[in-house]
Parts: sequence; C-alpha cells; structure tokens
Amino acid sequence: MSQFLFRNFTLLDPRWDEPRGGYEVLVEGETIREVSNKPIKAKTATVIDGGGKRTLMPGLIDCHVHVFLTEVNIRHLEAIPLTLLTAKSAELMRGMIDRGFTSVRDTGGADWGIKTAVDSGLIAGPRLFISGKAIGPTGGHSDSRRRTDYQPASCGCCNAMVYVMAVADGADEVRKCVREQMRQGADQIKIMCSGGVASPYDPLDSLQFSEAEIAAATDEAKAFGRYVLAHAYTPEAITRAMNNGVRTIEHGNLIDDKSARLIKSKGGYMIANLVTYFSMKERAAQFGMTADMLAKNDIVLEGALRSLEICKKAGVKVGYGTDLLGALQVDQSLEFIHRAKVLKPIEIIRQATTIGAEILRMEGKLGTVQSGAFADLIAVDGNPVKKLELFLDQGKHLPMIMKAGKFHKNALK
Repeated sequence: MSQFLFRNFTLLDPRWDEPRGGYEVLVEGETIREVSNKPIKAKTATVIDGGGKRTLMPGLIDCHVHVFLTEVNIRHLEAIPLTLLTAKSAELMRGMIDRGFTSVRDTGGADWGIKTAVDSGLIAGPRLFISGKAIGPTGGHSDSRRRTDYQPASCGCCNAMVYVMAVADGADEVRKCVREQMRQGADQIKIMCSGGVASPYDPLDSLQFSEAEIAAATDEAKAFGRYVLAHAYTPEAITRAMNNGVRTIEHGNLIDDKSARLIKSKGGYMIANLVTYFSMKERAAQFGMTADMLAKNDIVLEGALRSLEICKKAGVKVGYGTDLLGALQVDQSLEFIHRAKVLKPIEIIRQATTIGAEILRMEGKLGTVQSGAFADLIAVDGNPVKKLELFLDQGKHLPMIMKAGKFHKNALK
C-alpha cells in the first residue's frame, strides 16, 4: 500500500484559527494514517516536501453545483444529447478539482453513471454526492416545458432538460418520484419550494410544493436514510420547507431574522450562493440568458450579502455553494472573495471544509486533516487565512491536489 509523508508544510486543519508549523502528515492508501507535531517514522514512504512556505489543508467542498447544467441559459439544454452533455460535464468537473474542490454536492442532474465514471477514474473530478433529478411541481422551477409544450418530451436522449429535472404533483406522485431518485442512487433529494432565476415562468416569491408534498418527500428520504434539500429564496418558502422536515435550504437570499431562527432551531443548514448572481449580472446575457431572468437575478443579488449577515446573527451554519451554470463555472473560487465582504477568511474556509463535511454527513472523513480521514488534501503557495486570493486563478497557486490518496496534481516532486 502506497505511503506519502508530507513534511515541511504549515498545517491548516480548519478546526484551528491559523495554520500551525511543525506538523507532519502520513497518508497510507486512501486515508490519513497519522498527523503529528513530531517527526513521523515511515521508511518506505515517499516524502512530499512543502519547502517551508506552503500550507497543507483539506480539499475544498462545494455543496451546490450542477455538473450537468452545462449551459448558462439552461433552455439550450433542449438541443443537447446526453452524449454531448456527458463530455461537457467532464470538462466542468476537471475544472472543479483543478481549483482544489475534491468533493461537490450536485443539486440536480448528475446521476449514478457520471458518479461511477469519476469513482472508477474514467473521468477526472471531485467526489460526487448526487441528487438525481431535481423535483418540482407543474409550472415550477423544475418544469422544463415551454408554454407551447403540453406534454413532456419522451426521454432525455436528445433533450438534456428532461434528464436533469422531474415534475410531480400531489403527495403520492412526489413519493414515487423521490423513491425513484433513491433507487437510482441519490445521496440526497432536491425539491423546489420557491420560484427561480433561470426558469422563465415562475415568480421568485411563488410557493411551489405544498406542505403535504414536502412532507412526503422528507418522509421517504428519511425512511431511506437520506435527506432533502430545498430550493427556497423567501422567508415563506424557507418556513414551509423547514416545518416539513427539510434539512438544508439552498440560496435563501431573501431570508429574514425569523426564518433564520427557525433554521437554527431545527438544526438545519443554509447553502448560500453569492458568486452565481454576481457572475450572471456581469456575463450571463452574452450566453443567452433573457432579460426576464436577469431581472429576477437583480432581486436576489440585492439580498445576497445580507443573507450571510442574518444567518451569522442567528447562528445558522452556512455551507459553501456556488450554483454556477455552464461557462460561468470558472468563477467557482470567487465565492471566497464575495463572502469576505461579510465574513472572516477562516469562517469561509470552514464553510468550504468542516461545515461542508457536516452537510454531506461525512464529519471526520472530509474537510479535516486527522487520522482516519480521507486523504483529500491540497497544498497552497502561502497562507490562505491571510490571502484568500490564493484560491483564485484556476488552481495556479495549488501545486498539489490529492483525492483519496492519489495525486490529481503534484508539482512538489
């Protein structure tokens, strides 16, 4: 079994406030065998020397991505066959792991096939935690039909929109659809509780799934050992979701103090996504996003930073998420910079590591550097607690990226 000994780094375990010198880390196989502030004896291990100025830390976790939403205007997916979609998603996933994201939670679209391709090494990419199809009601955020379409397309072989989203109405249909996603290997279930930016026909403040439908989804997920995440922008949608068993709120830009306190009282999480709204405002029009969509984007953008302040005040744990579409996914690491307008760097790093691990229900296995954790590690050319910009430039400042004890990148040989 291969061994790698990391020495001459400063070590940043996000449970600490600052990186600490004098530590060594021994990786054996897929996991971390030992972390010590004394020299580790491992005669057969390959030594990886940090040169004294680099930081060793856990791989990053993005809790809201869409590897199959390869177009900024998702309507363009109507003309894309599944074969081309897969090829495009492979490029997007390689970009994610190049930027140091060794785990991502796909919140609608990715299936067991693409997850298996990554796990088996056929495609380079981060660990995928998949939701299967995002589920919503007729006329809601996941209804991919145009107003001229009265019947859904028969399959997703030549229309990728059908492949990434599902429509269900009534508690019984929701139960069946949730069960189907879990049969297909979903790690968690995604439902729609409010309107969205990228869907042209539903107002942002629309309340979508009913309480009975949400409860059906959460009941089935719990019975299968899974959980439900809810697309929800407004206090009303957040409240409806949390009161009916949802575990994580996605976006939450228009949250208020009362709904934030509710999330806290229920032990839930919010996964904020700031960068996607800034990037869409700047560049989405050139990729075909319509004026109506961009108008809704302006509304949620206004509340983006404020939502972080409200959650911090209420003590709500917030995960790192980006929700970027297609070509905009190159901005994934800019989320650090936008959050820094409100939060301290170490707080944001924890959101992208230890809190992300909690959301994935992988505490002690991901987002940390400790014995028994997966060997998902990145080296940074400097101290990211002092300079978050080290996460930018598409991984330029990350000379080493390891996932499950294997190097995706290693310039420290």
